[in-house]
Formats: sequence, C-alpha cells, structure tokens
Amino acid sequence: MKSYNELQLAKELIKFPTVTPNDAGIINYLVKILKPIGFDCKVLEFKSKDSKKVKNLYAKLGKSSPNFCFAGHTDVVPPGNLKNWKTNPFKPKIINKFLVGRGASDMKSSIACFIAAVSKIESNKLKGSISLLITGDEEGDAINGTKKVVEYLIKKKEKINFCIVGEPTNRTKLGEMLKIGRRGSITGDLIIRGTQGHVAYPNEANNPVSIITKILSEIKNIKFDKGSKNFQPTNLEVVKINVNNLADNVIPGEASAKFNIRFNNLQSSKKIKKTLKNVFNKICKKNKCTYQINYKVSGESFLTKPDKTTKMIQKTIKDITKINPKMSTTGGTSDARFIRKISPCIEFGLVGKTMHKVNEQVAIADLKKLTKIYSSILRNYFL
Repeated sequence: MKSYNELQLAKELIKFPTVTPNDAGIINYLVKILKPIGFDCKVLEFKSKDSKKVKNLYAKLGKSSPNFCFAGHTDVVPPGNLKNWKTNPFKPKIINKFLVGRGASDMKSSIACFIAAVSKIESNKLKGSISLLITGDEEGDAINGTKKVVEYLIKKKEKINFCIVGEPTNRTKLGEMLKIGRRGSITGDLIIRGTQGHVAYPNEANNPVSIITKILSEIKNIKFDKGSKNFQPTNLEVVKINVNNLADNVIPGEASAKFNIRFNNLQSSKKIKKTLKNVFNKICKKNKCTYQINYKVSGESFLTKPDKTTKMIQKTIKDITKINPKMSTTGGTSDARFIRKISPCIEFGLVGKTMHKVNEQVAIADLKKLTKIYSSILRNYFL
C-alpha cells in the first residue's frame, strides 16, 4: 500500500486556495490520493437556497465494524493583508522549522497527518473500518457541509462508532488539550419599535434607544447558571447596537441590537429563548413599545462522557507528548456539534495559536508527533 509523508501532503493541501466555500479542486485531489490506499470515496455535493454549492467527501477503508472516523474541513478563512505574510499564504514555506501557510494549523495539516497515519497501517489486518468525513463548509455558514453529510449518513444507515475531529485544540503545546464537548451558541437580532418624534417634544415620542438599553442591561445581567462539572457558566455578550438615525434633532422610531449567548449543558436554546421572552415582554409592556426578535442557533451544547476510548486517546497523547491533556469544553463551535448526533465525538489536533492569523504556522516536529498519535490511536482502538 502506498505510504504518505505528512509534511509533503500538508504542503500540497495548503496550495489549494480554498477560502470558504471555494473547493479549488481539493476534494478531487483527496480522492486521488485516498483511492491508492484502499479507500472507497463518495463525493457529496450540496446546495441550498441563497448559498453556494459545496463539495464534501465521505471516504471509507474497509466494510466491517467498528467504524473509526476522522472529520475535518478543507476550507480556510481569507488570508488578510498579503503584504504582512512572510510567504504567499497558498505557497507554503518552511521558515525556522515551521510550516507557514493558510490552513497549516486550521486544519489542513491535521488531515495530512491522519491520512499519513492510515497509509502506514496494513489494511488487510484491519479489524473494522476507518473513514474520513471531510467538508468544504466549516469556516462559513456550515449549511451544506458536515450537517448535510450527517443527514446523508443517517439516510444510508451508515454507522460511525467513534469520531475524532482534527481541529487545533491546543493553545501553545501539542498535547495540552482535547475537547470532549462544546458549548451551544445562539445569536439574537432584536428590534425595538417606539415612536419617532422631535427631541424638543419627548412626551410626544417614545424613544426606542432608552428602551433597548434597559433590555440589554437586564439580559446582560441574567445569571443563567453557575456552570457545571464540565462547563463554564453560560454568558451573554452584546455585539452590536444600531440606530439608523442621521439627524441629531430627531428621536428615532427604531433601534436594534445583536447579542450572542454561549451556553452549557444546563441550558438549551429553547430554555434561553423562554427566559429572554419574559424580559422582552415585561419591559416592552411597561414602556408601551413593540419588539421583534429573530434567533440563529448555531448548535446546542453537547458532552461526550469519558469512556474507555476517550481515556485511551488521552493516555496515547500523554505517552507520546509527555503531557497529560486536559479534557475540555472551552472555545467556540465546531462540526463536532453535528457529528455527535450519530457518534461519540472528541476533538484533537495541532496547536491553534496562529489559526486565522497572518503567517499561520505549525511546527514540523508537531506534524510528526500528531501522525504518530493518530497512528497509535488507530492501533490501540482496533487491538
């Protein structure tokens, strides 16, 4: 069976300018390199209203159970100001023992490491299956990516027994942290409608600015919970306030705000909406105004309770890095929020210190270690 080197493969993947949701040919390239090592590849394209078509890949080596899956994304964020890069972000370069390029950390190199690890396994001795779930829609809207691949797998009755998502889970050193869950995320767009009028006659108007500031102050100070064993407390942050008023002698008729809530496993989006609705109704009734609220739920909170597989992964990481990784639920959302619906799911990848930044980079030594970690996890899982 053909064997791949993680560094060379990472370089090749970074060369594709896959700024979300642009595929740039990378999925077809992955098919090209996976088939020689025995993978059966299924390219899945999805499109929905007001969104671009996205290419995804579900590739599988073997047909028997259990099925161990690696999930990742090939899309990257825009590179930013090219003048600030030490190299062309899509022409990767080794600088001071670091591989520099967009996607080096988040997360093309992790994909390269996993494929390199699998390529060194004797597939004829594999007691089960290994699969890859790769999307080109994680950094963007995440509408036509992993979410729809999971729906496809459910429809096809495809079972995944365990999944690792290769996101950069470590802040400064490889081996510091693996994610066993994530907080949920809900964004609210609030509009308060009062009565427009002249600033000299406030009694003949109803200022929505005053009302929305009262609402924002109250919801910001809600103590949703104190956190739980595995999660920090739920928090709400106001991220935008807007009054489309060009005159300084007019009380506006409308004011809007946007807020985001990151919530733990003691909450749900439904429960949070109910709590906020009570506040909106109370203040708007008292101030004789109306409101409109629209929500976008990016994902509910989830927790993969540590079991023998999770503990085996933790021990494998410790044996190779000499660091005992913390099991964490910190950070933003990831595609694990979709995969956890069909499989236990944890996240472990490279160091994310430079992800989304100019001169994104990863230590070459870490590539070798991560490949060794993934390889050892697979061997231990199938023993």
